[in-house]
Parts: sequence; C-alpha cells; structure tokens
Amino acid sequence: MSAALSIAEARRIALAAQGFGGNRAEFGGAESSVAQVGLRQVSAEINRVAQFQIDTVNVLVRAHYMPLYARLGAYDTALLTKASTGRNRKLFEYWGHAACLIDINLYPALRWRMEEAKTKNWTTLDKVAAEKPHLVDAVLTEIGQRGPLTQRQLVDAGIGERKQAAGWWSWGETKRLVEYLFYIGVLGVADRNTQFERRYDLIERVIPKSVYAQAALPKPEAQVELIRRAAAALGVATARGLGRYFYQYQRDVQDAINTLVRAGELEPVSVAGVSEPAYLWHQARRPRRITTATLVSPFDSLVFERRRLKQLFGVDYTIGLYTPKEQRDYGYYVYLLVLNETIAARVDLKADRAAGTLLVQAAWLEPSYATQLAEAHSRSRSITSTSTNTESPNHLAAEIVPPLAAELTRLATWLGMETITVIPRGDLATPLAAAV
Repeated sequence: MSAALSIAEARRIALAAQGFGGNRAEFGGAESSVAQVGLRQVSAEINRVAQFQIDTVNVLVRAHYMPLYARLGAYDTALLTKASTGRNRKLFEYWGHAACLIDINLYPALRWRMEEAKTKNWTTLDKVAAEKPHLVDAVLTEIGQRGPLTQRQLVDAGIGERKQAAGWWSWGETKRLVEYLFYIGVLGVADRNTQFERRYDLIERVIPKSVYAQAALPKPEAQVELIRRAAAALGVATARGLGRYFYQYQRDVQDAINTLVRAGELEPVSVAGVSEPAYLWHQARRPRRITTATLVSPFDSLVFERRRLKQLFGVDYTIGLYTPKEQRDYGYYVYLLVLNETIAARVDLKADRAAGTLLVQAAWLEPSYATQLAEAHSRSRSITSTSTNTESPNHLAAEIVPPLAAELTRLATWLGMETITVIPRGDLATPLAAAV
C-alpha cells in the first residue's frame, strides 16, 4: 500500500523542492546587499529547478529573471546573463517544457529531441531547408566565419528573403531556417541582443567543450534522466506532472517512472484530494512549515503546469495576456503571491519605466485562499494565522495586505522603481493602496 500525504504536506514538499521557504533576505532582500547573491546561489537554483522559461513579453520584467528573484530575493541580473552565456555557461537555450534556459548538464539528455526533430515534418520550418539547401550552407558558412548572428544580420548579408512569408508568426524564410537548425541542434543560441533577438552560433561553439564531448544519452536513458530531474524539482507529482516538466510524451513517461520506482528513487504515494496516483522523490524534504512571501510569474516552474496547480492549491489560473481583454477576470499579466504554504493573492503588475513607477493594475484575494488555510490548519500549525474558511474576506485581506505590500516594495526596489501606484481594481486594491 502506498504512503498517504495530506494536501498540506504535499504543498510543503512541493514548495520546498522548488526552493521556497528559505531566508531571501540572507541573499539580498530589501534589508541587505544584492552582493550577497553570487554565482554559487544562482548555480544552486539552476541545479534545483533545472530550467527558466523564456518569454518575449516584458510588461514587468522578462520571465526568466523572476524565478531567481522569487527564491533568492534581490539579485544582480548580470549573474543570470553570465550563467547563460560564454564558454563556461551553466545554462543553454533550448526547448524544455517551452523555450527555456536549461541546465547545461541536461544537454546530453536532450540530444534525442534534436535528433527526432530531424525526422518530423515541420512544414513551415523544414520546407525552406528542403527546397533551398544552398541557404543552409550559406547560413552555416556565414555564422562559421563571422560568429554569432541574428536572423536579421543574415538577411542583411544577402541570405534569404527580407520579405516575410504568411503562416507561422509571419516568419520569413531565413527566420524559419535558423529556427529549424536550432531545433535540430545544428545551431545554438550564443546570447540575445538588446532587442531580445537570438544570436545564433554553431552548437559546438555554444555548448562548453566538456559537455559537448559527452555522448548523447539513448532515448530511454534520457527519458529516465529527465523524469529524475523533474521529480527532484517537483518533490511530489503525478505522472502527468512529471512528464510535463520537460514536455515528454506520456507514453514514454511511465516506463521512466517505473525504472525510478524500481531503483528506489521514486515512491508511489497518494495525495488527499488528488484522484491520480502520485510519486514522491526519495530525497524530497518534508518540512513542517514554509515561511515566505514572494511573487511568482505565470511562467514560474512552481505554477506553469496548471492542472498540478489546481490539484495542489485549488488555484484555477489562466494567463490573461492570451485572453481577449473583455474575458480577463484578473488582468493582463498576473503574478501570484506565495504566502507561506498558500497562494494568497493575484496582482496584475506593470513597470512604468518612464515614470519610475510599479503599477499594480489590479489586486485580488485568491478565491481558494480560505480553503487553503483551512486545509493547512487541519494537519499543521505552520501558518500563524487563526483564520479558517469561515473568516470574512475583509479579515483575510487584512492578513494578506501587509506581506503583499512589503513584497511589492522589495520588488519595486529591485527593479529600480521609485514609487508604487495601485489602481482601484480588485478586492485588495483599496487596503493595498493604503499600505504601500
């Protein structure tokens, strides 16, 4: 019979596995120096979560910068740039669960994905490579001789058509070609320019020599390694949750899980309120309390798998930027407040850089917060509040607003914003405006 976890225990395990609950001030919160966060702390988080999702939207701050802030507090973003560029990089850009900066040590475990991409019919991507093979040679020669280049620089050099084609994201043929070569592992991303465009280079010049020299893991072994890293990063998860971490096909996932169960690295468990079987990482921490107040972006690895978020926290979360304005319930780019072992609030944030202002465009009490508190209190005293799900929304808001206001102040300071402006939208907006 598998072990049974309460939902509160599962949440604490999940949060601890993702690096929440540590002393962020120790590594550079508002009370201390940013210099206290160094490459050692950044490397530890890379080892922990394995990937940071990249997104082009820059409403507040680009998505890949936020996970380190959420876990470490204020830090110098140049540390992440250093970790993701240069000869000794610790991260490389490729497809994890989405476009991500991924732990460099996983390069051998993702080579199978690059090889499989060569056999797929990508239509808009590989059509150019098939119909105009001379362009492939031209791209590789130009990059080989000149070093990292954007697709615009390749077009300026006379390679491919400047005219954009209809279809996928209206990419022109040169863009489609370099993306195809990136996907199949011929090109890598050296870095990004100030316009956030990829600068492509030959993959052997992107991946550090010691890693590039390692043999590609056969697909079955690679699947096991990816599930192993997912399990360590998640702490406890269903088969779907484990597979979605690196976007593996479910048909491949169960065999890898079974291998890790036989090896004693995964333990089958049940989680109260979760209908699907789950698995516990054998080295997962099982803390008695989680103490934190931090904001996470929609693409944070704690929350990007929406079914898991719903199962563990009861949070039904949709990114507003993909939803027509009139259908958005909470805002355009909504961050979640992780408060101790709950997700307590949602805030729609924007950086008005010209005015030096952090705009809180909406602030809402998380609808499931009262239930989360009640579930936490049913098995532990890790949250000092005496609230239950019978407390009034005003009482709950009074508990949430002070830590939320403090976190917004820390965030604004990190981003160089001098003021915080709260727009009167949402049930937390009025008390939050008074608190900041």
